[in-house]
Amino acid sequence: MTSDTAMNVSLDSLLTRHFAGKVVRKDLTKLVKEGANVPVYVLEYLLGMYCASDDEEIIRDGLETAKKVLSTNYVRPDEAEKVKSKIRERGSYKIIDKVTVTLNEKRDAYDALLSNLGTKGVQIPDGTVRKYEKLLAGGIWSIVTIEYLYDESQRTSPFFITELKPIQMPNMDMDELYEGRKAFTEDQWLDVLLRSTGMEPSRLDPHVKWHLLARLIPFVENNYNVCELGPRGTGKSHIYKEISPNSILVSGGHTTVANLFYNMASRLVGLVGFWDVVAFDEVAGIKFKDADGVQIMKDYMASGSFARGRDSINANAAMVFVGNINQPVKTLVKSSHLLVPFPEEMVDAAFVDRFHAYIPGWEIPKMRPEYFTDRYGLIVDYLAEYLREMRKQSFADTLDRYFKLGNALNQRDTIAVRRTVSGLMKLLYPHGDFDKDAVRRCLEYALVTRRRVKEQLRRIGGVEFKDVELSYIDKDTSSEVVAEVPEYTGVAFREEEEKKEEKSQVRISDIPHSVTDLIAQGEGSQLEFKSSARWNSKIPGKDPALELSVVKTIAGFMNAEGGTLLIGVNDSGSAVGLADDFKLLPKRDYDGYALWLGRLLIDCMGKPAALNAKISFEKVDRHDVCRVDVKPAGKSGFVNAPKSKNRDEFYVRINNQTQQLSMEDTLEYVKSRWS
Repeated sequence: MTSDTAMNVSLDSLLTRHFAGKVVRKDLTKLVKEGANVPVYVLEYLLGMYCASDDEEIIRDGLETAKKVLSTNYVRPDEAEKVKSKIRERGSYKIIDKVTVTLNEKRDAYDALLSNLGTKGVQIPDGTVRKYEKLLAGGIWSIVTIEYLYDESQRTSPFFITELKPIQMPNMDMDELYEGRKAFTEDQWLDVLLRSTGMEPSRLDPHVKWHLLARLIPFVENNYNVCELGPRGTGKSHIYKEISPNSILVSGGHTTVANLFYNMASRLVGLVGFWDVVAFDEVAGIKFKDADGVQIMKDYMASGSFARGRDSINANAAMVFVGNINQPVKTLVKSSHLLVPFPEEMVDAAFVDRFHAYIPGWEIPKMRPEYFTDRYGLIVDYLAEYLREMRKQSFADTLDRYFKLGNALNQRDTIAVRRTVSGLMKLLYPHGDFDKDAVRRCLEYALVTRRRVKEQLRRIGGVEFKDVELSYIDKDTSSEVVAEVPEYTGVAFREEEEKKEEKSQVRISDIPHSVTDLIAQGEGSQLEFKSSARWNSKIPGKDPALELSVVKTIAGFMNAEGGTLLIGVNDSGSAVGLADDFKLLPKRDYDGYALWLGRLLIDCMGKPAALNAKISFEKVDRHDVCRVDVKPAGKSGFVNAPKSKNRDEFYVRINNQTQQLSMEDTLEYVKSRWS
């Protein structure tokens, strides 16, 4: 017997002994799942009941029993009427369905809804509801005995439940879990968690195991924000789709503020109010139909709350962002940053700083058959309920017993590290029995994943984020340990990059991010207002001079320290909107306006220069405002207005004015700034 085989047998034995009825051999799940379109947590509960043994004969018999129960009793939605008929004809029938209960206040009685059967108003005994309270909070998949009794005088459904046996966890006994956890070492319990998600830990390197464990942190930690980018086929999104009934995977990218956060019309909270985890698949495709969508997401990620109308709404959902990196990581480290797959409007320091951790998906192998386990793991529903119960606790202060954080960590770094440590400790030591080395391992992982975020911030946000050497100090020895990120260790170009950053002390990220805040700040060296970019109310009509004025302002910001132009705001700081400008566009909406302005910049300054300007829109006092955030250019930018005799004009922002420089002054300025 090999060491891996012996280890697996030992772990199987521990699981079946300490979690009897709550474990399943994961290859059986796959085997039965292929022939039955039932939720995984229903399937694994049945397999846990009938196949929790090391005896192959018992497993074979249990498998047949589980299949028989499913084929006989599971209600397929397309056969609902057939099943109703059976209940009526036989008087009583046993089915498998999801049962959700509500209190009927008019009758002072409980009503049950059977999802697949499509029957509501079903009578259910009060005692059953009191025994299984989760029936009132989202419902439970159950084996239900239903009887049929029709009476012409009755005003209720003729169906009523006489017996109900949950096949999801009706109640979670955390004391039982804590006691069972004590029988395992840290490494064994880590393997149990990975097996429970379907992975085979004996095939994985230790650092890969920790990355896979980190994917579970959003399930146990409220308002946890994490991104994972890497090659295709590494299982980044699988866990958020299949492992828990408490998470949702948003595919396709397109969403709305109403869907995700709050619907003003119906006054209902969106996905963040209903799910523990909201995961975005393929981050490159994320696109809000609302202009303020990204800003609201920033607010929520920072505080767990957001404002809609007069209401401030709180929610606990964690936010997960997964996507694919197509270029070699080494190339990106040397030439760019590791957030390339994100949409441009999200590659913003204020947004990225909200990430508590960045999981390196490129260190996780592509999933092949040998990486999937055929051994025992916790049934999915038991795992999901355990994870959800841990959200009620906090282990954020565990590091304070033995360590303190270094001076390079700011407030957001500290929050991020504490939350990651808390999440890892909840997963590995839910019973609270741990030692100093256990905390150290979790702390070191937390610092590395947060430093990876800081390294990206340094590249997109400049010198404001230059303190990336996150560390911790051992209280016993006073020794300090600095976290190192593998892909950035010993990068030779760091000093050269820092010299470049010193040339531009102020970045767009330093300016307040709300248009309302900007207006309140008033015009200055990095901010200008324009009532219109095309429509001249004095003519009235289109005025090419206004278009050129916009280009000159953007060029001035670009050739100086960057800045923001607000179109649709007059000199006194009042929002006047873009309605008149829209009249002159073939497509009279935000997309049409952005296309026109982007084309104008390309025509007047060229495509490379135009890439330094980011166009977005916000509403202020019900008026549309176009916001153009301009980054400092890497080289001089000249203005060449179409159909104009004036060519190669050079503009620069000086104090609060955009000024044209003479040829001599231009040469001197370019030499001093970019040479």
